Amino acid sequence: MAALWTPSLLLSACLLGCLGLTPLTELPQPHNQPTSLGFNSSDGSLFVDVPMALRVFSVDYHHVQAPFEIVLWIMLASLAKLGFHWSGRVPAVVPESCLLIMVGLLVGGVIYGVRHSAPPTLSADAFFLFLLPPIVLDAGYFLPGRLFFENLGTILWYAVLGTLWNVLGIGLSLYGVCVLAQSSLGDVSLLHCLLFGSLIAAVDPVAVLSVFQEMHVNEQLHILVFGESLLNDAVTVVLYKLFESFLRLPSVSGLDVLLGGCRVVVVGLGGLFVGLFFGLVAALTSRFTSRAQVIAPLFVFLYSYLSYLTSEMLHLSGIMAIVTCAVTMKQYVEANVSERSNTSIQYFLKMWSSVSETLIFIFLGVSTIQDVHMWSWPFVCSTLLLCLVWRATGVLLLTAVVNKLRRNAVTFRDQFIIAYGGLRGAICFSLVFLIDDFPKKRLFITTTIVVILFTVFVQGMTIKPLVELLDVKRKKRALPTVSEEIHSRLIDLLLAGIEDVVGYWGQHYWKDKFEQFNRKYLRRFLIREDHQARSSILRVYQELERREQRGDEEAPPPLVDPRSHSRPLLPEEMDSIRRILSRNLQNFNNKQTPAYSRHTLHQDATIDKTRRPLHIQQSLGYTYNTITHWSQRETEFDGSHRVRTGLSRSHTVCSISPRPTLQDSSVPAASAQAGPVDPKSSAAREDQVSPQHQVPVGRAPKKQLSFVLENEKQQ
Repeated sequence: MAALWTPSLLLSACLLGCLGLTPLTELPQPHNQPTSLGFNSSDGSLFVDVPMALRVFSVDYHHVQAPFEIVLWIMLASLAKLGFHWSGRVPAVVPESCLLIMVGLLVGGVIYGVRHSAPPTLSADAFFLFLLPPIVLDAGYFLPGRLFFENLGTILWYAVLGTLWNVLGIGLSLYGVCVLAQSSLGDVSLLHCLLFGSLIAAVDPVAVLSVFQEMHVNEQLHILVFGESLLNDAVTVVLYKLFESFLRLPSVSGLDVLLGGCRVVVVGLGGLFVGLFFGLVAALTSRFTSRAQVIAPLFVFLYSYLSYLTSEMLHLSGIMAIVTCAVTMKQYVEANVSERSNTSIQYFLKMWSSVSETLIFIFLGVSTIQDVHMWSWPFVCSTLLLCLVWRATGVLLLTAVVNKLRRNAVTFRDQFIIAYGGLRGAICFSLVFLIDDFPKKRLFITTTIVVILFTVFVQGMTIKPLVELLDVKRKKRALPTVSEEIHSRLIDLLLAGIEDVVGYWGQHYWKDKFEQFNRKYLRRFLIREDHQARSSILRVYQELERREQRGDEEAPPPLVDPRSHSRPLLPEEMDSIRRILSRNLQNFNNKQTPAYSRHTLHQDATIDKTRRPLHIQQSLGYTYNTITHWSQRETEFDGSHRVRTGLSRSHTVCSISPRPTLQDSSVPAASAQAGPVDPKSSAAREDQVSPQHQVPVGRAPKKQLSFVLENEKQQ
């Protein structure tokens, strides 16, 4: 496979170089005018250019130049990704992003050698409008919601305050370096240093995800790094545009700084509300796609991309908009569309984001081969050192504060990985080309490329051995079961009830309030009636089933014992198991057992007292008794030994019994007879209650429960 992949890769690179490739945003328009018609240059009269003979074969490359070169780039990216996964043991040592950048360097060198000019660079518009949205949409749509919202405070703490810390620290420190090196860096102003600090502080989620998904770190560490890098981009882009606006002003006053702070808040919240609006509209639209399931996945992509473009049009945060839209519509869209549509959405998002990531890393390598580089040892080395120092100090200081408010503290090992995992990527590379021309712009471009290559190659290649050396906790190697999900929700409800009782409005309290509002209003309005899950247990089972069917790639496959020889289940057997589980869970929900939550408590506490199997009777004394009824299939040997030849499954029934405490506890449980209790014998036993068991006058009777283990009747 490697022998076939390498020639194909070189062939694509040679084609891109020989065809005189131009940037994607500068491709010429197709020449659609016919060559046979024209105008006379002298009098403007129309003339007809009649060919002398019929052409059997002709080439018109300009007619297909734009789509042809785009297909070649995508083909190159796909072959590079395919070759990476078939390169033997290389993926275990070198991250995928590093190899893709190396392929880009190779392609850039080939293009430069063939054309004797610098290869094309990835324009900022092409990156922000076409390549970045699929990556952010995929990250937001498959975002682990429970982990994200449980750690939302810590993520915002890192993303907002941590980014401000890095931007101001790096910018002010670089300005100090420029003041010290007055001879070579004297024309760099403070605002230029702050502008460069805002773009160099952008932690790229593409580079972070490509490394952390290969290591399978624990869920808490993964969501902290991923969430911080995702929201960090939105903050850095807003700060970059803010400092860019300051540079275009003749002078900056205190009022401008105050208005700039208000603008940051408006841009972030505006993108949030735009994404929320389009997410709800997408969920509502998916409710009416039952008769046209083929186009149901299309609305997920259209509304998400429309939210991003609308935010960019209004100068709001497009990243915040598309992430909010994806998180909002996910649960409602998955409930409305069919399983095939869900599978189509999953694979298309993964394919789209994978191709975009590959193209970004390849263009990073291609764009490195340039003639516009400017080198300055003090500026480049200081930037590398300051990026590491300010991120490490920021993580340590912010974590020391946030650990006082968290139940699960962020360990020092996790802090080291968070600080060391601040990889830079295409975000800062695209932003640096948007800077208005000034004498040191080429120095900023060179420094940005050096920082990207250093973080991706050095930190990206050494972070995996460091994780193994520090013995960082890894991710669970199996999807949660229905029992685990039910117990997790039980604990959530219990904690929400405790917070409600003590009057503390914590995260569980607000989460429970939102779940109540979602169940009472949003799900009824945004999900079709025939897809409304009547049982919460059934809804959990359906969610886990969808997660299993789509083959969640984030979780590695569970370990399989090589000694086991059990055959895999056939598709019809799996369908039968699913039907049985769904029917049994639905039947369990349809039982006439009055259930309640703390929002719907029964007002009449005496309702249905005579309902079986729960028997409530009033008496003077109560006992705790556990009586086990075994199966009647017993064989007696020698009149004294009984050997059980078969046991039926039994269940526990909670009942309140008026019997006093058994005096002889040595009576074996197997000697108890199964059957109804005679009320006369029960009353006779009540008359024989010993004085120590009688309840004194004026004291309420002490209620005790008796758990009786009854046989399950066999049909």
